[in-house]
Amino acid sequence: MARTAAEAQAGAARTAPATIGDSEFDRDTAVTRKEEGVYETELAAGWTVLHAVNGGYLLAVIGRALAEALPHPDPLSVSAHYLTASEPGPAVIRTQIVRTGRTLSTGQASLFQYGEDGSETERIRVLATYGDLGTLTGEVRTTALPPAMPDRDHCLGPDDSEGPIPGEAAITGRLDIKLDPATVGWVVGAPSGKGEMRGWLGLADGRDPDPLSLLLAVDALPPTSFELGLTGWTPTVELTTHVRCRPAPGPLRVALTTRNLAGGFLEEDAEVWDSADRLVAQSRQLAKAPRGA
Repeated sequence: MARTAAEAQAGAARTAPATIGDSEFDRDTAVTRKEEGVYETELAAGWTVLHAVNGGYLLAVIGRALAEALPHPDPLSVSAHYLTASEPGPAVIRTQIVRTGRTLSTGQASLFQYGEDGSETERIRVLATYGDLGTLTGEVRTTALPPAMPDRDHCLGPDDSEGPIPGEAAITGRLDIKLDPATVGWVVGAPSGKGEMRGWLGLADGRDPDPLSLLLAVDALPPTSFELGLTGWTPTVELTTHVRCRPAPGPLRVALTTRNLAGGFLEEDAEVWDSADRLVAQSRQLAKAPRGA
């Protein structure tokens, strides 16, 4: 999670929409295979909150390496443990194939960074199952409903603020977020206390969503702790994401909820819906509550 109040300033002016493979997100999540199971990458400073790299962006970078290492193309279930905060700069991802089958394959991966003295630090460790979302059946039985929120034109973005929102989060320039007015009381010092956050989400350059970008989407909105009246850093401890289908083109709707904050930790459940009203991704994460909780 690792986000600050400045993330409500999400969004940059859209120009011509970027296509998948030709966007800032794709360039900044690119990996280069150095040898069997080993990939190099450059963690971009544009995806940071304060000085730490956003957890959803990290998941997408590792997800791309696993997609190259495994015989199946799409993440279905990805569980990540965040061990230490990542910094912009070079990183190495080491992957291992755990099992391969006809319809599913499982792999694990760790992302490492190196200190000036050459010491190695593991930042994040992932266990993931991949498949082919294009081969899944179309049958859906669900009681889940898209989040009840105003249309995008009636939600709030950075241009709707009377002034800059305190904090520093470079990732806000990479995203196009419009928040449900019912979940932005924290901006004016009047949080609802409900532990909810909802909003429309896209990439600032207009690139349409795909399964890999859904790994970012579950961790892209301001955290629910803001609406609990806690606006400090909220670092992720563990994040598990389920990708349910390939999203349709167009903006996503993301709904986050927290029901329990205890012992200095909170859970955050996310649902991501596409423009065709389909539930395309779900997640749950455990995060440290901001100091003062």
